[in-house]
Amino acid sequence: MINLISDTVTRPTPGMLEAMMQAEVGDDVFGEDPSVRALEERIADIFGHEAAVFCPSGTMTNQIALRLHTEPLDEVLCERLSHVYQYETGGYAYNSGLAISLIDGEYGKLRAEQIEAAVKSDFDWLPRTRLVVLENTANKGGGSYYTLDEARAIRHVCDNKALRLHLDGARIFNALVETGESARDWGALFDTISVCLSKGLGAPVGSLLTGSSDLIKRARKFRKVMGGGMRQAGYLAAAGLYALEHQVDRLREDHRRARVLAEALGQQPYVADLRPVKTNILVFDLCEPLDAPTFAERLKERGVLAAPFGPRTMRFVTHLDFTDEMLDRVLAVLDDARLGVA
Repeated sequence: MINLISDTVTRPTPGMLEAMMQAEVGDDVFGEDPSVRALEERIADIFGHEAAVFCPSGTMTNQIALRLHTEPLDEVLCERLSHVYQYETGGYAYNSGLAISLIDGEYGKLRAEQIEAAVKSDFDWLPRTRLVVLENTANKGGGSYYTLDEARAIRHVCDNKALRLHLDGARIFNALVETGESARDWGALFDTISVCLSKGLGAPVGSLLTGSSDLIKRARKFRKVMGGGMRQAGYLAAAGLYALEHQVDRLREDHRRARVLAEALGQQPYVADLRPVKTNILVFDLCEPLDAPTFAERLKERGVLAAPFGPRTMRFVTHLDFTDEMLDRVLAVLDDARLGVA
């Protein structure tokens, strides 16, 4: 089966497995795992931050960030399609006692003026607007990304309104290889950044939260109370170090294959709309009366796995384990006239 459900389905490469087997490890809860420390120092250095903390998942790093920057009864601003709202089980309320204000952006992205207009006045009956969360790249936005200039404008609003700014950078490296922008320039704009290793970078597990030394020291307590304190985590950290060294630049191949798929989908009579394809995610709508579950089942019958993303919406995600040979096979499947019959 060819799996286009997500870039989280990748398996460690032989080189990554060898790095994991050779990892030097210790008890990370006591700060004694040298591989974890090396990974944390590496990712902090990449973004020009003082420190980082290694966690099991991007959901945990995002939730820790929300807790770091807020108090109960505060409010977080984010785009309506954001992962922190859509896919983290209401953790903003459960973990941090926060309200959330959703803004309708474009392809998962917000503009500075939208954020400024959403900041609430200081009344007893309103939550205090405290934190802005951006997602780069935007998953439900079809892999769209912010430019540095767009992010700088948002940072300016946050500074003027005394707001904290967190980046859900689960796929930040997909954006960086596409734009050629500096990771340190991005790091300078955000109080914290969450970076995922287990999506396009191909590691089996793990995300990191970067920020100032004081923030990350507090973050370790929240990681512990959320059950994220791991012991000999260096085997996982070694996979992350290998990914950062060997599997960042190759993300361009995922983007190239996604654009080829996009061109093919754009020519199909059963596709009603295709979001602009910027990185490795393709989101498209099917023509009525064809529905997404039916379409996904027909793809599966033809050897392709993909995710329904709504009643008539589908998502494809290219990744490390999706090859040019697989691409050719998917293109042939998409041209099958029976695939789109209602």
